[in-house]
Amino acid sequence: MSRVLVPCHVKSTVALQVGDMRTNQGRPGVLVVDVTFPNVSPFELQEITFKNYYTAFLSIRVRQHTPLHTPSKWVTCLRDYCLMPDPHSEEGAQEYVSLFKHQMLCDVTRVLELRLILQQPSPLWLSFTVEELQIYQQGPKSPSLTFPKWLSHPVSSEQPTPRLEGLPDPSRVSSEVQQMWALTEMIRASHTSTRIGRFDVDGCYDLNLLSYT
Repeated sequence: MSRVLVPCHVKSTVALQVGDMRTNQGRPGVLVVDVTFPNVSPFELQEITFKNYYTAFLSIRVRQHTPLHTPSKWVTCLRDYCLMPDPHSEEGAQEYVSLFKHQMLCDVTRVLELRLILQQPSPLWLSFTVEELQIYQQGPKSPSLTFPKWLSHPVSSEQPTPRLEGLPDPSRVSSEVQQMWALTEMIRASHTSTRIGRFDVDGCYDLNLLSYT
């Protein structure tokens, strides 16, 4: 399936306070990133790609186009997707991630806006976010290919294969080859394989012949 990059505008992140920000224990553990698509008509989401930067969990909400006089609302299409198996370790902290349409919890057609909710419960990391965010929509379908009639409807093996003009009949060629093979076997059988010695007479040697040599 082809895909097409959708031009988007990523707004500045908004931090949600966790704890008392006036003390050392207070820190932003949740970030919200809104993604808008100016001058783009509602589209069907196909894929989301980005590079993680120490985000442990990701949720995505989508705002979709609705019929006239019906207010649009936000719907959660991805909930607490794990990007780091252990938020306190480096694994998955800076990996490239691809999320596809089939992984979403709801229909992702007629998309108007996206909202990414990033979570990092570990206090070990000073900051976290997602980078190189790209949104793709479904591209145009490939045109159907047409095949020749002989390829679309192969000839059954039970039907005789038409003989090409100018070539001998295969059955006649096979018969002549068998006749030549039989003749070769007859000649080979009639040829003696016994060697005749120079002084061999009826299976014994003639002493007179041997004395003249």
